[in-house]
Amino acid sequence: MNATLLIELLTEELPPKALEKLSNSFADTICDELKKLGFAAADAAANVYASPRRLAVQIPAVAAIQPEQHSVRKGPAVASAMKDGQPTPALAGFARSCGVDVSALITVHDGKQDVFAYESTKAGEALSVVLSGIVAGALKKLPVPKLMRWGDQEVQFVRPVHGLIMLHGTEVIAGNVLGLDSGNSTRGHRFLSSGEIRIADADAYPRTLAEQGKVIASLIARRELIRNKLNAAAAALNATIAAPDALFDEVTGLVEWPVVLEAGFEAEFLNVPQECLILTMQQNQKYFPLLDSDGKLMNRFLLVSNLETADPRYIIGGNERVLRARLSDAKFFFEQDQKHRLDSRLPRLEHVVYHNKIGNQLERVSRLSSIAAAIAGKLGADASLAGRAAYLAKADLVSDMVGEFPELQGIMGRYYARLDGEDAVVADAIEGHYHPRFAGDSLPQGPIATAVALADKLETIVGIWGIGLVPTGDKDPFALRRAALGVLRMVLAAPLDLKALISDAAAAFPAGLLSATVVDEVYAFTLERLKNYLAQDYKGDEIDAVLALAPTRLNEIGAILAAVAGFKALPEAATLAAANKRVKNILKKTEGDIAAVNPALFAEDAERALFAAVEALAPAVDAQFAAHDFAGALSQLSSLKAPVDAFFDGVMVMADDMAVRGNRIALLARLAALFNRVADISLLAE
Repeated sequence: MNATLLIELLTEELPPKALEKLSNSFADTICDELKKLGFAAADAAANVYASPRRLAVQIPAVAAIQPEQHSVRKGPAVASAMKDGQPTPALAGFARSCGVDVSALITVHDGKQDVFAYESTKAGEALSVVLSGIVAGALKKLPVPKLMRWGDQEVQFVRPVHGLIMLHGTEVIAGNVLGLDSGNSTRGHRFLSSGEIRIADADAYPRTLAEQGKVIASLIARRELIRNKLNAAAAALNATIAAPDALFDEVTGLVEWPVVLEAGFEAEFLNVPQECLILTMQQNQKYFPLLDSDGKLMNRFLLVSNLETADPRYIIGGNERVLRARLSDAKFFFEQDQKHRLDSRLPRLEHVVYHNKIGNQLERVSRLSSIAAAIAGKLGADASLAGRAAYLAKADLVSDMVGEFPELQGIMGRYYARLDGEDAVVADAIEGHYHPRFAGDSLPQGPIATAVALADKLETIVGIWGIGLVPTGDKDPFALRRAALGVLRMVLAAPLDLKALISDAAAAFPAGLLSATVVDEVYAFTLERLKNYLAQDYKGDEIDAVLALAPTRLNEIGAILAAVAGFKALPEAATLAAANKRVKNILKKTEGDIAAVNPALFAEDAERALFAAVEALAPAVDAQFAAHDFAGALSQLSSLKAPVDAFFDGVMVMADDMAVRGNRIALLARLAALFNRVADISLLAE
């Protein structure tokens, strides 16, 4: 009989941030195992349920008995298993291990030869026999960093477990997991429901929980309901919600029967920077701040309660009292911080360790200031403003507000710098220098902020790499890959020399502190990150062709890649790429310096024709390259197909006469130099 299978684990409150990951892993592992054993169809899809107090999975059309298990066990080769008409010991032993006589064996072809084999059919196991083991195995595979024990039992799980349902249609599958016998009863909402709830049919699970237990079992449905209710409440106030998706996810993991309520706080708290208030509401209280049409924080907010009541005044009032205390703390920190200028805080950075091999944050600030000033000069910006911004960039790390909310670093620095009367671009650069903080984040705005942001990230990469803390595999504790990507995104948009920037950063450290090869290694590391970044939009061979020339000014990479892609589409491209590969191999084997081409040594018309074509084309290609017309330069090169083909068809490069040979190699070097102005064409795939 096929029927829906329901498995539910009733627990104490599970970690809300991990709930979705736990529930998906639990459901996927059970569903996959049932498919593997033949109890469920290969395309069976599990319905996943999760709430603060339960993990559950519902799988349709699960068989009560596993299909017959047909197997073919292969043994020794036919050619060597019989001797003088009698089975060898190897064959006889194989038959005994299968529990049959040699005469019961069959022969099959294993892809190479005929072999003896034993074919058998075994009756399928009942679901009741294997289900407890499947569930226990799924629990062991859950991504749980820490387990706990409860009571006087030895069993362990992320939270104490109080109930187990294993229901196939309307039939309870007997079993024991984590010391609990299975049944068909569960419990509903901790406060809105009382007593046990009997699940009569596995298909009725979500409906029964909602009607009798005041529990919306589906995490996805619950999250969507919360989002819709919050949006409706915000719209009624002509407001928008300021909350990341992570907050919606976390709140969904905290409630089983969501009720959205509106509350407020005193308007006087709005004098505190709204980022502080928003972070307090989101992070500490899991509230949803509201913004008006101008993006300004309102003194109203929304909360999601797990309790439905006819009169929610006490719930609202209690939450307002708790928030008032939090906002009072933020207001106090803000007022206390304003008693000291940012620059007066800098001496305290001497006691903040950056890295024990590199020094403290005050020493780092000194390096950042010199690096940022140098970069600003290259961008045509005011070096003194960039130096000042870098000098103050880390001062808010020792403020009370950032001490309480580290996420506000940079943001509070901008507020305090403005209150101190610092130049507006300096204040903005203090916040902007942390950007981009993650993939897709905005870039710092303006050359001063860009200079400080580049200085901050380059100093980190060069310093950490230079003392030997290189990222390995999936381990990157100092986030050097992320910092490199941030550098690349800025350099791709600015006329800067990447390798020179890395050298400037390395020069800011005391002599002998960093490894001697740090500049080249960090440059290679950054180019590797660039390759991965560009792979989103360009083909691998095109990227390889461009990066093979080790470019240092990356703001033209996009135009060069587009030109290479256009060249690759030309009918002459494949032949020219192959010819360049041949030239590259010849030049690679050449020892010593290559002299200039001497036309007097030409012996064949084909080499004279190729030289003439190269010399005629070179001025135009050079001019287009200088004008950054990379597509035009590569397009011009397509006209060399005929003389290149004629050269390789009619000229022996490795002539016996060493002078002639050297001259022909010089001609090929001249050809390669012309082609490789834009990219290494030899790396383009056919």
